[in-house]
Amino acid sequence: MEKKNAVPFKGTKEQEAELHKIIAEMKDEKGSLMPIMQKAQEIYGYLPYEVQKIISDDTGVSMSKIYGIATFYSMFNLYPKGKYQISVCLGTACYVKGSGAVYEKLIEKLGIEGGGCTEDGKFSLDACRCIGACGLAPVMMINDQVFGRLVPDELDGILAQFD
Repeated sequence: MEKKNAVPFKGTKEQEAELHKIIAEMKDEKGSLMPIMQKAQEIYGYLPYEVQKIISDDTGVSMSKIYGIATFYSMFNLYPKGKYQISVCLGTACYVKGSGAVYEKLIEKLGIEGGGCTEDGKFSLDACRCIGACGLAPVMMINDQVFGRLVPDELDGILAQFD
């Protein structure tokens, strides 16, 4: 099933060669699957189907096991992330103070769904359950920068800070 707003996979031969090399070096070590997947994500920035398939073919581990690990652990991404990763808190405190409207406005402004990435690779958008800044509700983060007490009308100015 293809993700809405998914960017087509554009891996290079150099990336693939690097991944094959890492797998060859690590595959016989006990417990090496997660480190291989982490290295693959470092190389590509995420773990699309094509990368999971290379790992499966080279290690002999089933695609279902690799996919299960990739979807269980939050450190892995199945889809590319933008240079600027926007995370809007939809936890209770933020939601009752209007984070749903902020999130919807970002979907509209960026032209992507939650979990998506803009075509230029500049922004990706995700919802989360708590950032830990409930006193500043509603809150969003762009990479490691926290923006609190948000209203949808402020989003243009905030996004303009990121080139």
